[in-house]
Amino acid sequence: MRFSSFEELFHHYAERTPDAPALRYEEGGAPRMMTYAELERAITLRAAELRAGGKTCLGIFADRSRACVTEIFAAVRAGVQIVLLDADAPLPILRGLLPYTDVDSLWGDASLCDELSGNLARGVREGKGKILFFTSGTTERSKAVVLTEKSLCASTYNGATLLPLLPQDTLLCILPLSHVFGFVCGLLWAFSCGACVALGRGARHYINDCVFFRPTVLPVVPLQLSFLLKQNLLNHELRLLLVGAGDCPAALLRAARMCVANVSFGYGLTETSSGVALSLGDDPYAMTVCPDYDVTIAPDGEILVKVRSCMMKGYYKCPEETNTALAGGMLSTGDLGRIDEKGRLYVTGRKKDMFVLSDGTKLFLPEAEAELGKLLGNVDFALVMAGENVVLAIHGDTRSDEELFAAIAPYQNTRPRTQQVAHILRQRSPLPRTAAGKAKRWALHTKP
Repeated sequence: MRFSSFEELFHHYAERTPDAPALRYEEGGAPRMMTYAELERAITLRAAELRAGGKTCLGIFADRSRACVTEIFAAVRAGVQIVLLDADAPLPILRGLLPYTDVDSLWGDASLCDELSGNLARGVREGKGKILFFTSGTTERSKAVVLTEKSLCASTYNGATLLPLLPQDTLLCILPLSHVFGFVCGLLWAFSCGACVALGRGARHYINDCVFFRPTVLPVVPLQLSFLLKQNLLNHELRLLLVGAGDCPAALLRAARMCVANVSFGYGLTETSSGVALSLGDDPYAMTVCPDYDVTIAPDGEILVKVRSCMMKGYYKCPEETNTALAGGMLSTGDLGRIDEKGRLYVTGRKKDMFVLSDGTKLFLPEAEAELGKLLGNVDFALVMAGENVVLAIHGDTRSDEELFAAIAPYQNTRPRTQQVAHILRQRSPLPRTAAGKAKRWALHTKP
C-alpha cells in the first residue's frame, strides 16, 4: 500500500491490525514484542513531548533499539528536523557535523551526548520535515542529503512493489539506521507491508541473532553477508535475502543462493531515498528498475536517474553542488552502466574516483589521497582495493611498514575502520599513471 507519511502508515496498521507484531526485540535476555497499536501510541506520546520541548533539529545516534525507533518517528511527527548519526564515528568528525547540520539537541548514548554538548547549534527555523542522511557514512567531508518522509515512503513503496513482504514475515534489522539503505530496507520496507521488524542487537550478536529471532527476511551489506556465510549463521526459516549498498562478488551471491531460495541484489543512492533497481531473476546483476524511476545511460556511459517522488531536496547548505548533481532534472550518479534489450540495468563501474566499500560507505579518493600526501610527503603512492580492504600501493619509499603506519596515523584515526589503510603494498616499478597524472589503479599489483 502507498503511504504519503509515516503517521499515515502507522495509523493504518494500528487500526487494521492493532495486535499484529510491529517490533521484536530483546529485553532482559528474553524476546519481547510491541504491536502496531502499542508502537503508534508510543510515537504519539513522544511526539507530544518533543513538540513541547522547543527544539528544532535533533541529532539521533541510531542504535536500532526500540526507543530509537520510537524517537525517529516521533521526531518526524513533531515537525523536528532530524539528522541520523553514527555513534562509532570519530569525535572530531562529529564535532564538525553537528553545527553544519544545525543540531540543537541530541538523542542516544548519554556519555556521547554529554561529550558533544558544547558543539550544538542554535537549531534551524525551516527544518520541518527534513530528514538528513550522510552520503558516505559519517566522515569529515560527508554531504548531508535532505530527504523527507514522503520521499522515503515513496521509495519504500517502489521497492516493495518488486519485492513485497507478507504480514507474517519477520525482517531482521542488522543494518545501520544512519544509512539510508538501513533505514528504508531495515525498517520501512517491513512496516509498509504490515510485517514485523526484529531489532538486531549489534555486531557482537551477529553470531546468534538469526537463531534468536528466526527471521524470514534479511537485508545485508556484502561485508555482513560474507561473515554470516563463513560462520554458517543463516537460519533455515529465511526465504529472502536482499544485498545492497556496495559491490558484491558473484561468488558470494552464489554461496548465498545455496542457503536461501530468493536472493536479490539492489542498486540505490542516498540522493534517491535508497533503491533504484533490484534483481528479480537468476542473474543478480540484471536489475529491474523500480516503478516511478526513469533511468538512462549518458553518452559516456554514466547512469542518469530521474524520479519525482523519491529525489532528494538537495545537499544541505550546498546549493551549487545540488544544482550540479541535478542538472537538467536528472541525477548524475557517478556510476557507469548499461541497459539490455529487456530494460534491465547493469552497473559496470564507477565514473567518480571513489570506492564503494563492503559496509556501504564511500571513500572519495582525491580527498583521501590528498590527506595522505600531506602525511607521507613527496612519494609515489595510490589507494587501491585488495578484496574488501583499502590498501596503500607505494613505490620507492624506504621506510618500514611500521614507520609508514605511524606517519599516516592522523588519517587512520579519523576514518571508519573500512576506510582505513589495511596493508602496505610495495610496488617494484613507478605507479602507472594517465597523461593527467591519475593512477591506473586497475594496473597495480594488489596482492601482499
